[in-house]
Amino acid sequence: MDEQQLLLRLRDDSNTRERAFRELVEQYSEQLYWTVRHIVGTHQDADDVVQNAFIKIWNKLEDFRGESKLSTWLHRIAVNEALDHIRREKKHQNDDGDTTELNKSFADTYFDGDEAERMLREAMETLPPAQRAVFSLKYFEDKPYKEISEILGTSEGGLKANYHYAVEKIRKYLTTH
Repeated sequence: MDEQQLLLRLRDDSNTRERAFRELVEQYSEQLYWTVRHIVGTHQDADDVVQNAFIKIWNKLEDFRGESKLSTWLHRIAVNEALDHIRREKKHQNDDGDTTELNKSFADTYFDGDEAERMLREAMETLPPAQRAVFSLKYFEDKPYKEISEILGTSEGGLKANYHYAVEKIRKYLTTH
């Protein structure tokens, strides 16, 4: 179903709206899951973040003005939830001396242990959350800078610089480890 038809049904009466929302979840959950998974690292965290994102999407449906594509708006909410999750985790780690995200990634039962993947994950963990989000959206999902700009609410120039710095940091990490 195309976005415009889905939007019309989401703005309709409560019966249609609930059915349309279930279709929206079916249509976008896997895509949002992988976007979030690349940012947060673990299956369990990605599931939690995506679930929170869909709750927020449901509660904010009335706020969607249609100035961007629906998929862009959905990604913006999911990425912001992922970045908030990372910030909470870092605060929690600082408060409790808890395990790092990286250790959680390796303990994840969905992590296959491939050495290249492990090294890339390690390198990504060194990036600030915003750079990690830009890198993930560009590298893993090959989104155009214009769309990433709409998702993150920043300029294309700033994104290009962030992506360049992220790639350089990852390259440096990979060559020294």
